[in-house]
Amino acid sequence: MTMRTDLFMQCLRSLLVVGLAISAMVHAQVPDWSNDGADARRIVVAVAEKPDPSFGVGATPRGYGGMPAYAGSERGAALAARVAREHGLRELTAWSIESLRLRCAVYELPDAARRDDVLARLTADRRVRIAQPLQTFETFGAARAPARHYDDPYLRLQHNFSALDGRGAQRWTRGEGIRVAVIDTGIDLAHPDLAGRIAEHRDFVDAAAENFPAERHGTGVVGTIAALGDNGFGIVGIAPASRVSAYRACWSLRAEPERAQCNSFTLALALGAAIGARVEIINLSLGGPRDALLELLVADALARGIVVVGAVPPSGSVDGFPLVVAGVLAVAAAEDRASSQVRLAAPGRDILTLQPGGSVDYRSGSSLATAQVSGVVALLRSLRPRLDAAAIDGLLSRSRSDDGIINACRALAELRGADDCAQPQGTSP
Repeated sequence: MTMRTDLFMQCLRSLLVVGLAISAMVHAQVPDWSNDGADARRIVVAVAEKPDPSFGVGATPRGYGGMPAYAGSERGAALAARVAREHGLRELTAWSIESLRLRCAVYELPDAARRDDVLARLTADRRVRIAQPLQTFETFGAARAPARHYDDPYLRLQHNFSALDGRGAQRWTRGEGIRVAVIDTGIDLAHPDLAGRIAEHRDFVDAAAENFPAERHGTGVVGTIAALGDNGFGIVGIAPASRVSAYRACWSLRAEPERAQCNSFTLALALGAAIGARVEIINLSLGGPRDALLELLVADALARGIVVVGAVPPSGSVDGFPLVVAGVLAVAAAEDRASSQVRLAAPGRDILTLQPGGSVDYRSGSSLATAQVSGVVALLRSLRPRLDAAAIDGLLSRSRSDDGIINACRALAELRGADDCAQPQGTSP
């Protein structure tokens, strides 16, 4: 066989491997997590991803619709398959995280009672980097207040906008050029107050769904951050010129539509997508137990200069995901007792925001407080794009009023080196 023929055969084999990897991801049997619910038999396992010697590890065409574009290597897939076979695991879906060089999979055990033993054996296996349950996370929203009739312009009903001095801050910037990833439930893409604000949307809960679902929690969070201003309709977002990447990783509960859940798999895909999109800010109005894989992804985002903003749960604990990761901005609702233990707080009770169907309503919870801080971060980064999380934390902490609520105008004024936040309240931004 000539050298030219040998090279041709190597290239052919390489293309075949890539094609098989893509095919496997396209046909992955991924459940609709919102229908499937939590299952104690499911675990997440990650092994080291290694480049194939024949062609190396690189980007490949997009496979399964909910997966990142990176298909991974044959060696990584083969190693994961051996580990699964030896430990008696049935693969539900698998994906590779290029930035972390990990091959990850969600497996199902035949018996939930065996889970702890299987995880212990996997943890002791030197080939395994991460072995953990497929964990569940929740958003931090509260039931909406009774519907009200409005006689005044909606902006005047946004007490949180006034408390943060959004009018004063928006004299200098409205978040132009900043992209915020909102990892949450679905949003109302057709809402008049979100026209032009959504840069992209992806569904990691049900990749086979034909329509992006309009859900309450995500719509409220996105509206708080980026609702259009000066359009004669609805409300004004804290950063109305910013653009949103809406990643659906959570789903509303049918029995309790005010609550939503996510899991390790859906959140990992959404975080990977946000990192790959090179957003400036990631908003996580959710929380739950510690999660090794998710913590690695958040740490990777922070290392790349992405500011991550997370919600403090009603309990006030900062020991779970995502707040346990050093560098994440932890935000409490100012009305919660937990706010006194946290550096950053914003209004969290009766926040007027968007809801599906093109309307507005009041909602409460640290989820909305977190969204407001993400909006203020967008204003700061619009003026100083390379401002890091530590500097932002300092600016926001020093801006706090006597009630502990951050003040957007003061933070921007300090950044600009001029204390000019004495603008009278009552004028539109």
